[in-house]
Amino acid sequence: MINKVKKYLVIGNPIEHSLSPKLHNHWFNKNNINAIYEKKQINEDDIKEIINEMRNGKIDGINVTVPFKKSVIPFIDELSSEAKEAQSVNTIYKENNKVLGHNTDISGFELAIRGKGYNIKDKKVFILGAGGVVASIIIALRKMEAAKIILSNRTRKKAEELKKIFSNLELVEWGEAPEFNMIINATSLGLNKDDEIRLNYADIGPNKLFYDIIYNPQQTKFLSKAKQFGNQTENGKMMFIYQAHQAFTIWHKVMPKIDDETIKLLDS
Repeated sequence: MINKVKKYLVIGNPIEHSLSPKLHNHWFNKNNINAIYEKKQINEDDIKEIINEMRNGKIDGINVTVPFKKSVIPFIDELSSEAKEAQSVNTIYKENNKVLGHNTDISGFELAIRGKGYNIKDKKVFILGAGGVVASIIIALRKMEAAKIILSNRTRKKAEELKKIFSNLELVEWGEAPEFNMIINATSLGLNKDDEIRLNYADIGPNKLFYDIIYNPQQTKFLSKAKQFGNQTENGKMMFIYQAHQAFTIWHKVMPKIDDETIKLLDS
């Protein structure tokens, strides 16, 4: 009897930049798993139908990216404690005929920062953006004992919604740059090569860590300018790999290897 080819998807909008299929299909190949992983650009109206396809066994697992990490929640039967706390789902799987939502962004971010050898403890961290991944980043930063978390978003309302959940969050207006040790771009500015985040890099000074959750392109203007002014930089590639690693383990009960081949695969 021929085993059915399992089907996995990443959904988002835009989705063109996603390297999830490249990574998961590489791991399928390495672990002899009969499956295919694709990307699909959707609109909010499509979410219910896609989750129903999962209920009916047409899809075996789903990753969720911008801007649907919160929008999928009403269509899911149960959330993991991490997904509940962040109110953000990036991994959907089935167990005992229930559709379950999990969040692997929290630990993905934490593992990436720890792997870099950067100590967040007692540091001031400035976050740009208030989208679906930001609550996960805040939770991870608190776990790592950041001294202060400051946030700025183009739409003030979304920033204020996060402050209702995380009361010790400090908000500043978009365009302001408070004093910080680490700055995180958690917006989508940078997905297009012409995107620019207006910051006075000269005033900010050197020896800060500039972190961009974007991993494709590898070097956004945000990072290249920061480097010119003597700062450390890191893109979102390792966070992306670590969150994918956990999703893969949940779906297949197999821990794939994160080796040089895997890391270089995403550079090609």
